[in-house]
Amino acid sequence: MRTVQYHPEARAEFLHEVEYYAGISPRLAEHYDRAVHTAETQAATTPETWPTYKHKTRRVVDRQFKFSLVYLHNENEVYVVAVAPAKRKPGYWRVRLSDA
Repeated sequence: MRTVQYHPEARAEFLHEVEYYAGISPRLAEHYDRAVHTAETQAATTPETWPTYKHKTRRVVDRQFKFSLVYLHNENEVYVVAVAPAKRKPGYWRVRLSDA
């Protein structure tokens, strides 16, 4: 399985959402955390399974929490570019690709 690395802004998005859900319910925050980690595992285990997306990325879509885990990958690593809420403008994370 590939290692998973996060762009700093993608990590900040994830932590922001955890805090948001924790404000509603600690249990809800745990479910969100688990959903993101499940998406990470899916991307790291079988990165080619997920459809190509914008700017040569791929994404795992979570329908429960309505986010996409947007990533790039090679044979050793999955690089998470965004934990993108469905309501945000698609491709807002494009500028992060220069850091990949």
